[in-house]
Amino acid sequence: MKRRSFLATAITAAAASQTSCQYVPASAATRADFELDEVSVADLASGLQKGKWTSERLVQLYLARIDAIDRSGPKLGAVLALNPDAAAIASQLDQERKANRLRGALHGIPILVKDNIETRDPISTTAGSLALSDWRSPQDASVASRLRDAGAIILGKTNLSEWANFRSTHATSGWSGRGGQTKNPYALDRNPSGSSSGSGAATAASLCAASIGSETDGSVTAPSSINALVGIKPTVGLVSRNGIIPISASQDTAGPMARTVRDLAILLSVMADPESKAATDYTRFLDPHGLRGARLGIARKFFESNAPLDAFLSGCVDALKKAGAEVIDPADLATHGQMDAPEGEVLSYEFKDGINRYLTRLPSGSPARTLEELIAYNEKNRDREMPFFGQELFIKAQAKGPLTDAAYLKARADCVRLSRQDGIDALLAGHKLDAIVSLTSGPACLTDHVNGDQDTGGCTTPAAVAGYPHITVPAGFYGGLPIGLSFFGAAGSEPTMIKLAYAWEQQMNARRKPGFAPSVAS
Repeated sequence: MKRRSFLATAITAAAASQTSCQYVPASAATRADFELDEVSVADLASGLQKGKWTSERLVQLYLARIDAIDRSGPKLGAVLALNPDAAAIASQLDQERKANRLRGALHGIPILVKDNIETRDPISTTAGSLALSDWRSPQDASVASRLRDAGAIILGKTNLSEWANFRSTHATSGWSGRGGQTKNPYALDRNPSGSSSGSGAATAASLCAASIGSETDGSVTAPSSINALVGIKPTVGLVSRNGIIPISASQDTAGPMARTVRDLAILLSVMADPESKAATDYTRFLDPHGLRGARLGIARKFFESNAPLDAFLSGCVDALKKAGAEVIDPADLATHGQMDAPEGEVLSYEFKDGINRYLTRLPSGSPARTLEELIAYNEKNRDREMPFFGQELFIKAQAKGPLTDAAYLKARADCVRLSRQDGIDALLAGHKLDAIVSLTSGPACLTDHVNGDQDTGGCTTPAAVAGYPHITVPAGFYGGLPIGLSFFGAAGSEPTMIKLAYAWEQQMNARRKPGFAPSVAS
């Protein structure tokens, strides 16, 4: 859900500063070399094929890493639950490899998935809520099934902002009643953003090869930006929502989070619903010269009131021009800032409808099988579920009527008009643009359980409300804290977004691995 929790701090404008990083030295416990540190999905696949590793060995290495970094040492708190069957699954996949029976592009590669995505493994699917602690789905979500069919090993579930950050307006991203607080691996006192907080922190810290998050508004792209990852929110409908705990039928989608654009393209190719006309092999669009001749509109208004961030964006624009892009600057949405109110109304209605439908799948006797019962459960267990923030969004949603209400229908129509025909579509057509560009976020804010997230802006809402694709790719660092650059555009334009992001990545090489610093350098 939307939780743009970024701290505005002094940021240098020069393009050279975008790829520099000021680190606080990591402790001796986390400085030791890790064999799979920053190793990509593509490199793991090659290594497995050449016999450098077995899948069993990969599982052993990642489990040891999780024990050293997530459970001990800096105690990231990114992994909520481990799959007890992972080693056995890896052994089976190794045997299949020996028999030359490869399932797909992810054969034998361990990944983590957000804990609102159902898996048939003997672990719960909870959205971070204690109310769902005993809920074990009898089957995979469609996206989990797609990953498993391609040979992926689901190593476990990642922590998240509870209920994907749709419980309170004062929530702290990365906190759940079941998993506690996830930390930012670049500075442990900073927030990892959310709601796919654990997926972001785990992937950044090489606790897995890559991960799966989900987004309603910013929940893949924001934590990817904050954790120096590549993340994509696909066009709604490209990836099946079946088996994912819902917020919004019109905005929800799963999305991959990875350390390279190539890995993201591999994952998206696997995750795409084969019934979607847009499903394809997205690795075909990895063009290192993809920015040459591209027409890009720079959306300034997202950060125009923040001079340091606006200056950072100017450095990115200079780099885009250097790579051969034709830049229209500024190129702002005519409907900028007009979507929040109707979006909030739509999400309240759709959450009530969707969560009530979802909770009826839980067994009789479960603590909560309706939103009303869930609200009562949280109140009864206030000391464990609401020690820091409440459930105003739940209460607001419970007061809504059915999706036939005139108020819902008007709000949804307003969302479509403001985000699509009067918004993204109009801007793209008016300037003949390939994509719209802005910073995804600023640097991570301090984790604050008293005041919640500090919101200093972000560009996630237009593409989220429209249901259009949005990709973020590392743009640089300031004081050890990552910042991402966003490309978003028309429905079904994932090939273009991947091409642009890959060319940017190849030119800038802006990702740096985390140092698990207690705080950033002053």
